[in-house]
Amino acid sequence: MTAVPKSARLAPDDYLAWERAQPVRHEYVRGEVYAMAGASDAHVTIAGNLYTALRQHLRGTPCRTYIADMKLRIAAADAFVYPDVFVTCAAADRARPEVKEEPVLVVEVLSPSTGGCDRGLKFAWYRTLPSLQEVALVDSERISVEVFRRGDDGRWVLHPYAEGERVRLASVGLELPVAAVYDDVVWPTAEG
Repeated sequence: MTAVPKSARLAPDDYLAWERAQPVRHEYVRGEVYAMAGASDAHVTIAGNLYTALRQHLRGTPCRTYIADMKLRIAAADAFVYPDVFVTCAAADRARPEVKEEPVLVVEVLSPSTGGCDRGLKFAWYRTLPSLQEVALVDSERISVEVFRRGDDGRWVLHPYAEGERVRLASVGLELPVAAVYDDVVWPTAEG
């Protein structure tokens, strides 16, 4: 994340009003805003595959799937972020047109520029959300899906998935082949 120069910190409501008028997306952390970078073909394809699978699976339920452009508020971190994909089943979120607050599943597609933040700071923030049951971290440079699931004891347990396996997203009752997550991803060749 790269900070956008501001003369003063923004209050959350001021950020929301300012963000509506911006041509590019910005995340908000404790009064500061950060411009969002573009993504690779693999990143966008993986996010699209997961959005499509989740959207189709949840059709006709109270749950809604969002991709890239919907803000998620994390009150404990005083932050607004744009997860790659997330699902909320909360009636309160259905009534909020601009920002959601009660996800059950968050998916981040890891890239070289965002992977450290997604695995570290953002993952710590996500864990403060009482509604959240799972966080999926999907590598965009190799076939690897890590699903962190909150146990009954409140601890987060890693469930890794590799090529040839089926990813289980218990929070939404979906299983899909790892191959479906990476469908149509074009991997770079050794020559570049």
